[in-house]
Amino acid sequence: MSVLFKKKVNRSLGGNLLIFLLLLLMGGFLIIPLIYAASSAFKPLDEIFIFPPLIFAKKPTWNNFIWLGQIVNDFWVPLSRYIVNSVLVSVVATVGHILFASMAAYPLAKHQFAGKWLLNTLVRLALLFTSTVTYIPQYIVMAQLGLINNQLALILPALQSSLGLYLMQSFMAGIPGEMLEAARIDAASEYRIWFSIVMPNVKPAWLTLMIFSFQGIWNNTGGTLVYQENLKVLPSILGQISAGGIALSGVTAAATLVMLIPPIILFLVSQNRVIETMSTSGMK
Repeated sequence: MSVLFKKKVNRSLGGNLLIFLLLLLMGGFLIIPLIYAASSAFKPLDEIFIFPPLIFAKKPTWNNFIWLGQIVNDFWVPLSRYIVNSVLVSVVATVGHILFASMAAYPLAKHQFAGKWLLNTLVRLALLFTSTVTYIPQYIVMAQLGLINNQLALILPALQSSLGLYLMQSFMAGIPGEMLEAARIDAASEYRIWFSIVMPNVKPAWLTLMIFSFQGIWNNTGGTLVYQENLKVLPSILGQISAGGIALSGVTAAATLVMLIPPIILFLVSQNRVIETMSTSGMK
């Protein structure tokens, strides 16, 4: 027993303390942008442009949020409408992307069929392209479908992200085939196997995908696809406020903080599963 215990202890107290201090230093460095963004929302205008910049406000104020509310109240579409649009689009697109990506990844990971190698190659090649290069083709497709000025124009492109498909496929490939064969012997259908066996075993993957997908669609302004005011999402109207110039810099900081809150809350709720996914899949 003592031998086993000695083998498990492979670092000294000083080594553990050094690692802890390094991690603490790195964590503090990484959280500085979030702290700065949060504190800027409470800074008066004269403190925003001080150089060197202040991490914390000397005279914190709620005026930026008050002015943000006053500006939004002057619009003929209420703020609640933009919030409802953003929540609706983000939730539908996120849930839909998880379902489509997992259903497409299952046969690619656990079945053999003609053309599988070609499909896998196309998925990996698609990871090389940023969303910027797809704006024009995406607009043409949505125009041909008659979905301009329709919230489906924001939802449908979010369903086909290659990153989600690749992530789900990588995790599903690690599920033992014997487990699936046992379910088939018990007369379970492929849909039942996917829903009852595969999805619970790749829960860390689709929770991570949920965060990535929600963050992407939540921050999407959709300005090239939706022009009707009562169909716009929250980032679109906050982007218009941010374009108001230096005089609205404090209001812009307040709007930025408002946009940061939902993704941060979602990440904090599922952070343990995200860390498990990163360590298992080798993602950086």
